[in-house]
Amino acid sequence: MGAWRYYVVIGVLCSLLALLVGRVLSLQVLDTERGREFLQDQGAMRSVRTAEIPAYRGVITDRRGEPLAVSTPVISIWANPRILAGSERLGELAEALAMDPGALREKLQRYAGKQFMYLQRHRVPAEAREVLGLRIRGVYGEREYRRFYPAGEVAAQLVGFTNVDEVGIAGLELAYNDWLQGVPGKKKYIKDLHGEVVRDIGVLQPPRPGKDLRLSIDLRLQYLEQRELQRAVIASGAESGSIVTLDSRTGEVLAMVNYPVYNPNSRKRVQASHMRNRAMTDVYEPGSTMKSLTLVAALESGRYTVDTLIDTSPGRIRVGRKVYPDPRNYGEITVSRVIQKSSQVGVTKIALDLGHEPIWDVFNRFGIGHPPGTGFPGESAGMLPNRPRWHATEKVSLAFGYGLTATPLQLARAYSVFANGGVQRPVSLLALEDEPLPGEQVVSPEIAREVLGVLNAVTGEHGTARKARVPGYHVGGKTGTVHKVGAGGYIDDKYVALFAGIAPVEDPRLVTVVVINEPKGEAYGGGAAAAPVYASVTRGALRLLNVAPSETVPGESLPGKELPGTELPGTALPGTASPAQESRSVAVAARPRPGGEA
Repeated sequence: MGAWRYYVVIGVLCSLLALLVGRVLSLQVLDTERGREFLQDQGAMRSVRTAEIPAYRGVITDRRGEPLAVSTPVISIWANPRILAGSERLGELAEALAMDPGALREKLQRYAGKQFMYLQRHRVPAEAREVLGLRIRGVYGEREYRRFYPAGEVAAQLVGFTNVDEVGIAGLELAYNDWLQGVPGKKKYIKDLHGEVVRDIGVLQPPRPGKDLRLSIDLRLQYLEQRELQRAVIASGAESGSIVTLDSRTGEVLAMVNYPVYNPNSRKRVQASHMRNRAMTDVYEPGSTMKSLTLVAALESGRYTVDTLIDTSPGRIRVGRKVYPDPRNYGEITVSRVIQKSSQVGVTKIALDLGHEPIWDVFNRFGIGHPPGTGFPGESAGMLPNRPRWHATEKVSLAFGYGLTATPLQLARAYSVFANGGVQRPVSLLALEDEPLPGEQVVSPEIAREVLGVLNAVTGEHGTARKARVPGYHVGGKTGTVHKVGAGGYIDDKYVALFAGIAPVEDPRLVTVVVINEPKGEAYGGGAAAAPVYASVTRGALRLLNVAPSETVPGESLPGKELPGTELPGTALPGTASPAQESRSVAVAARPRPGGEA
């Protein structure tokens, strides 16, 4: 009897061992319904977490590689309210965070029951490590990046800024957000019951940094023009101002500044109006600066040359109920002198003779009423009226820049046609890698040269823009002074002063537009308020860009090389590019597009 009992016990023990081994195999090895994978998944759900690895946002630089926007590493301090709420070290933590203890407790109460809340975002790593070095349970650090703008207010309205999560929300940061923004990576880690990180398991996906963006602006010119604009706006008591400078050969924006400004690195209590890039979003009636385009319509008609005589006597002219006066009776003067003196009577007679259609057509061809197409958020197209029925005064006022609106950038683009042999190139806020983008011939090279010669005369001894002269260089341009519009019509004592200029006229390189909004005092006109600013910035810009001085100083002449349509002699204008040169296309590899990858 004893033997079989022994064997029964051995059998039962072996069976239990087999069951135990089978159960262990089913749990640890075999892929049963509640086997190895099930247990691993359940364990991972309780202890394994996936974290995001932040990606570095692309750097924005000027055309020479100077940084305008960079991302710097920072540490954000966060907490698990469930763990931290019961801590006896809240006072110590609040002191380290420079917070009021009561405010910290109140914040913990608001997040009661949750497992995550930020204590402070974007702390300097050294400061954050001091807080984390206290080793208070429930307090953790997370590595992030913060956008920093080395040029500060000088390029703020153009570059824009990002939000706290490094997403572009203004300016070029917004327009090229997809290009600049990197792709975050992913990693796995194991946490314990209290939420503490035990160890990293590994990287699932490495972060991919954003692409860099090289702008067309030259930071040296930005500083120069910002300084001069700020000085002019403050000195004249103006409300605001803008300056735009284009490279006439390529269409690149070399500088774009506005005043007032703001500091993108500290945006507390900043007025929204200071963030606006007025050079691209604000529109003005361009006034007499459009008389240069009216001159194009006159020359294209074949009825006028720059030497055609127009009788402006007795110094005023009536159209309907409106009288357009000149400062004095100029008598019989040439078309060139009409523009040089900005004669309302002379331009009115030309407009009445031509009709508004050819003038409107020139304005339209020169880009007035069309957006520049830079992709900048909020860029304005201005307004070029095109109504079926026109009043007589509307036809005339169109010729000297009233009844339509344009941005400073649009005006600069229009004047670049005169500087570029009649070719209008696309405006670019990005540095072009090789050759300029193909342009469109909107006026003949001969007419462009003639108008450029007339613009040179405007800055001469008898012109309205003597203060726009630049020592050592021949420059050309046109002043504009317009009344601002109010609720009841034009306001008598509020003006916008404008000047659009080209330098140097014998080999055009820079097109600059200066707008001073609501200058106070007696010096409110384009020739008094805007032209001196143009002279200051152009003098510095030509030297910075190593543009050689003119062969003669203003007032001297080179025999046989006089500028057409001027009374002040100068050097010859350049010839125009050949059709083969004009038709060259440009291939910019992986060129970023606003709002997209390429």
